[in-house]
Amino acid sequence: VHLQASGGGLVQAGGSLRLSCVASGSIFGRNHMGWYRQAPGSQRALVAQVTSSGPITYADSAKGRFTISRDNAKNTVYLQMNSLKPEDTAVYYCNVKGAPPYVYNYWGQGTLVTVSS
Repeated sequence: VHLQASGGGLVQAGGSLRLSCVASGSIFGRNHMGWYRQAPGSQRALVAQVTSSGPITYADSAKGRFTISRDNAKNTVYLQMNSLKPEDTAVYYCNVKGAPPYVYNYWGQGTLVTVSS
């Protein structure tokens, strides 16, 4: 399975970006599609994920500003990011992982989001 992320870029604080990630190949069973981010000097951390059956999880930093969605027919996950802050600057990675009993974990190549103050 290959994940291709796009949509990153440079934006001013308060602006918006929409990230997309298309998964090619076979993704089977119940799964989570999500976005993680990694800022310089920090560990990669979950931003948001959406399960194939519907439940959504957001990091506290994303609540109220970011919206995750997925199109199962297109194997695509989106992250709409509004009211961006300089602290949102990071490389954003899309991820697809199986939910029990399915075991797999795939990562995209990352897309850089830079928010200027």
